Amino acid sequence: MLNSSRIAEFTLLGFPLPTNIKIIVFTLVLISYCVTLAANIIIISVVRQNACLYIPMYIFISNFSLMEIGCTTVMIPKMLADLLSVQSSISLLGCLIQFYLISLYGCLANILLAMMGYDRYLAICHPLRYSSIMTHNLCYIMTVTSWVTSFLMPLLPTILVSKLYFCKNKIIDHFFCDFGPLVKLSCSDSTIAMTCFFGQAWIIILTCFSTTLISYFFIMFTILRIQTHNGRQKAFSTCASHLTVVGIFYGSIIFMYVRPSGANAFSFDKIVSVFYSVVTPLLNPIIYSLRNENIKIALKNTIYKRKMSLMKQ
Repeated sequence: MLNSSRIAEFTLLGFPLPTNIKIIVFTLVLISYCVTLAANIIIISVVRQNACLYIPMYIFISNFSLMEIGCTTVMIPKMLADLLSVQSSISLLGCLIQFYLISLYGCLANILLAMMGYDRYLAICHPLRYSSIMTHNLCYIMTVTSWVTSFLMPLLPTILVSKLYFCKNKIIDHFFCDFGPLVKLSCSDSTIAMTCFFGQAWIIILTCFSTTLISYFFIMFTILRIQTHNGRQKAFSTCASHLTVVGIFYGSIIFMYVRPSGANAFSFDKIVSVFYSVVTPLLNPIIYSLRNENIKIALKNTIYKRKMSLMKQ
């Protein structure tokens, strides 16, 4: 047991593909990552530079974009490097740090989506009281709370994983240090670590998902009571993009972390992981920008101001 605890490096199996297929995958993932970064940076910049967007809804969206930048940066650059390497390796410390950061951003995504759902609930179901309830101070408190909670939640599972002993098998059947494939390599009792991790995952995911579902139940009920067609269409358009993101996100995340622990098919898990780590972050800013008229107008105004400033120079 003491000898097995000295393992300081793991091998990430990733996707064992032919070299030509790896190059294609590398190119597609790199393009997706660059577009994701650019789109989220644009959203954050547009929100910061336009006073008309400095309201709770867009403050939450900009924080969600910041979360996506962090989450993709933790996973994708390592994935890209491994696609070009003959053998992919990661140190034990690096693996623990990656696991902690991925858990952090996953927790943050759940909390932010729930807060955004509650914000839309207040805006649509209680429009006259919205500005008095969802004040900027409350928005800041909710945002800071979501970040602090997300920093604290993964600490205990990470500490428990760091105390596990690992056997001679150092191959992690994944392209990043996910909990299941990592704990599978342990030759010591991982019951406490698994109970803590999946217990937290169930609490965070199901609580935030339930909050979001309840918010949208009341939103849909309120929208259906609007008598005019234009009124219903306008109300629904304000939350359609968020509802789309919620559906995509929870569809993959519930499959990964809320299903029974015995149903582990790591090969299929890797495909689902690619979806929520590469495809979903690519779709989210596109959904927000294409379906949100205020962001599109603000982006056009920002581009116009930049052109005018360049012409003056």
